Amino acid sequence: MILNKKNIAIIGAGISGLTVANLLRNKFDITIFEREDRPGGLIKCDMIEGSLFHTCGGHVFNTKRNDVFDLFWGFFNKTKEFSKATRNSVVFMPNGLRIPYPIENHAYLFDDELFIPFLKDMTNGKDENKEIENFQEFLKDRFGNTLYELYFKPYNEKVWRRDLSQVPLTWLQGKLPMPTRDEIIYNNVRRVEEKEFVHSTFWYEREGGSQMIANRMAENLKIRYNSSIESIKRVQDKWIINLEEFDIVIFCGNIKQLPRLLGNYIVNNIDWIEQLDFHGTTSVFCEIENNPYSWIYLPDHSIEPHRIICTGNFSTTNNAPGKMTGSIEFTDYISKDEILDQLSRTPLVKRYITHKYNKYTYPIQGHATKEQISSLKDELAKVNFYMTGRFADWEYYNMDTAMGAAMDMVKNYNLI
Repeated sequence: MILNKKNIAIIGAGISGLTVANLLRNKFDITIFEREDRPGGLIKCDMIEGSLFHTCGGHVFNTKRNDVFDLFWGFFNKTKEFSKATRNSVVFMPNGLRIPYPIENHAYLFDDELFIPFLKDMTNGKDENKEIENFQEFLKDRFGNTLYELYFKPYNEKVWRRDLSQVPLTWLQGKLPMPTRDEIIYNNVRRVEEKEFVHSTFWYEREGGSQMIANRMAENLKIRYNSSIESIKRVQDKWIINLEEFDIVIFCGNIKQLPRLLGNYIVNNIDWIEQLDFHGTTSVFCEIENNPYSWIYLPDHSIEPHRIICTGNFSTTNNAPGKMTGSIEFTDYISKDEILDQLSRTPLVKRYITHKYNKYTYPIQGHATKEQISSLKDELAKVNFYMTGRFADWEYYNMDTAMGAAMDMVKNYNLI
């Protein structure tokens, strides 16, 4: 036992907060404040009518980072508690054609009307000196105009609801497929199945979905559930949260809360935080037709949903007997009446069950966002206030990248 351990307040019991708490629990006295009644954040799941509903997305695990891999499997029995699956994703085109994902590797399935201009795009000379500055330019440069107009433009406009030329490329670096045009041609000629993207294979819980991950990682941690925080005050060298004193704060909540929470501790010019852009998600849980897929992408602009996550195929325990379930995703808020209208025209949907709207799911960066947040984090770190997480960092993290970012924060600021 270590006497006089410093005490840490962690804000948020999502995957980032749980990761940090478990990394530091032996060195510090940890208290987690969570506004809801259970852990998990965006990876929470509900049992509805005997089937498992991922309330935001369909979270699976894999990673290219060995340290994240080792940390994760320290909590679980890989063989007994998880199954490994190969991602079987598909693009449902408006004309009824179903093209395996990633679409650029399966252009050989197109008819000549599309395949010939696709080949011309891939073989035309590129301006190697051209500087790519935004998402639209990246997609056109990497995949050509044919695939851009056919799939990448309509799909991404549905997800992001904006002119893609206004999306800075810096925001999505490391989160996009990066094949060269030569690789795309080779993959089509040789019929190569892409295995390089991080979730081409994945691990999934035999029971309980990603809620099981959160519950397990929360075990033996001191978590104050149903604890909303109105302010975080700096008094001399201590932080005061809900009348309790802490030496260190690790903020894993939403950066947009900081101006309100840190009202009595003013840091240099944080007006830009209010301008940070984002999208929410309405996840609609449905009974769907039996199918072999994991994710289905819907670039068809005549319907609003952008993808179907066939979570019922991830584990047989995700479905009530005789049923197949999945989540249909819409960007931002959509009313139940609109949902029902859209579902009537969405492929594979048999019956609406329930839905959940999450106001914040997709953080969107501007050209200066990374630099602004980095500067803010360094400034706050001087007074033992640290930040990590999808919405603290304002980054488009998957579960494994959120864990990796939490590990990096702990290491970079010498907390362990």
